[in-house]
Parts: sequence; structure tokens; C-alpha cells
Amino acid sequence: MSESGNEPWRWLEEQWRYRVNRVRAGKKLTPPWPNGKRCAVALSFDVDHDTLELCEGGKSISRMSTGQYSHRRGMPRIMSVLRNHGVKASFFVPAVSAILYPDEQRLVIDEGHEIGMHGWIHELNSHLPPEDERELMRRSADTLEKLTGIRPVGVRTPSWDFSENTLSIIREMGLLYDSSLMADDSCYELIENGERTGVIEIPVEWIRDDAPYFEMSLTAAVRPQLSPEDVLAIYLREFELAYSEGEMFQLTMHPHRIGYRSRIWILEEVIRVAEAKGDVWFATHREVAQHASTAL
Repeated sequence: MSESGNEPWRWLEEQWRYRVNRVRAGKKLTPPWPNGKRCAVALSFDVDHDTLELCEGGKSISRMSTGQYSHRRGMPRIMSVLRNHGVKASFFVPAVSAILYPDEQRLVIDEGHEIGMHGWIHELNSHLPPEDERELMRRSADTLEKLTGIRPVGVRTPSWDFSENTLSIIREMGLLYDSSLMADDSCYELIENGERTGVIEIPVEWIRDDAPYFEMSLTAAVRPQLSPEDVLAIYLREFELAYSEGEMFQLTMHPHRIGYRSRIWILEEVIRVAEAKGDVWFATHREVAQHASTAL
């Protein structure tokens, strides 16, 4: 590919088309849901714990304590809500979090939930040389398998950061799905450089994530701007339209954000509203991806 300057407005068409086509959304995958259900609900939790600070150098004892809170209080509350409603969910876990809290991961598996990959130490893929990204993804999968006895089939990249090499590595590893990109509300097949991959994307979206609403930083102008009631209203509007369309409602949460006393009720209320419909399929991301793959 010829080069015509680093400034995007100087690019030749082949340059910007190359960038556009590296990873694209392919066929939308919305087969009828199992057992006549109208809508799929895929709840997920990114179990970052101490790695949010460790990936930044591990200097802040205060931020590290938040990671401990995530394990000590956030996860037990989440597990209790899911257990009380008989709902299964997916937990995306950095390998270092799993090593720090192995019993937590075993409990997640023992109660029928899914554990997926979420990096080694919450590193950003786009900051890594390709060989490092590949080695860390493989090491993460090996670690989770060793601790839980089940090899993960899906990945959510830390901070949803997707490098030029991420999809190729996913394909090399034979993973079933990714859950890091945002090209649709429903599942779709990933296309790499114009080639079908067979990899299912279970799309995320910052609107359906608790981080933008509950993030807090003392060193940056980042403060929670919405009440828990406002956040619930956004989630329920997303769910209601997903239900009316007969598609999928996917939600991303974090134990160190949703797991507080004043917020955990949001999770329970989302489940309660969905249950009241009577024809909603609560499924792990693995189950959703397996079902979506039937429409490839």
C-alpha cells in the first residue's frame, strides 16, 4: 500500500479503505431465540479488582483497596442477586485477578456461570507489540483454564481496546466469540480484511455499561453525574426496545461499581423487569454466541 502522508486528509483512497476494512461487522446473527423466547438478556461483569491499579503501576494503595472491595463486597452481592433469581451470567476476568482470588473464580464456575478472558493485568492491547499481545492472551487462557478447569471460549479486551492484531490472535486461538466492539445492538460475524472469520461478536456499548455513570477520579474531572435511578431508567429503556424488537439486551457491569449498597438494587431491578415479561432468555455470552453461530 503506497503512502501519501500521515495526515488523514492526505491519504489515498486505498489508505483509508485499508483502515476501514481491518475489522468490520458482517452478517447480523439473530436466529429465533430458544424455546420460543422473545428476547435474550446477556448480563456480564468485568472483574477487574486490583488490576485497574496494577496496570497503571500499582502505586496507589487507595485504588488498590477499591480492588479489594470489589472482591470482598461487590462480588458476593452480585452472586447473591444472581443466585436468588436463578440467573446465569458471564464474568470477564483478568488472569491476575483470577490468580489473586482463585476461590472466587471456582465459585463462579460452580454456580453455573461463565468465565471469559479479560487480559492478563488489564493491559491495553493497542499498546503492545504483536508478540506480547499474543503471548499474554494465550497465557491468560491457560491460567483461567488451570484455575477453573474450563478453557474460556470468549474474550472481552480490557477497556474494549482492540489492536490491529487482536482479531487475528482470536482466530489463531480458536475462540468462539469476542465482546469488545460496538457495530450493532445484536450479534454479528466479524470480518477481517474482507474475509469472513466465523468469530461471533457480542457487542458492548458504553450506554449499557456502569463505568461511564459511576466512574470517580480524584486526579481528573471525573465524577458520577447521574443518580442510580437515572442509570436504571437508561438500562430499562434499552431493554424495552430490545424486547420489542425481539433481539438481545447485553449489559456490562463491574463489581467495584455496581456492587455498592446504593447501586446493587439496579441489577436486581433489571432482572425483575425482564423476568416479568415471562418470555425472556437469560443466557451467558457463551450460550448466546453458540446460538448465534447457528445463523452463520
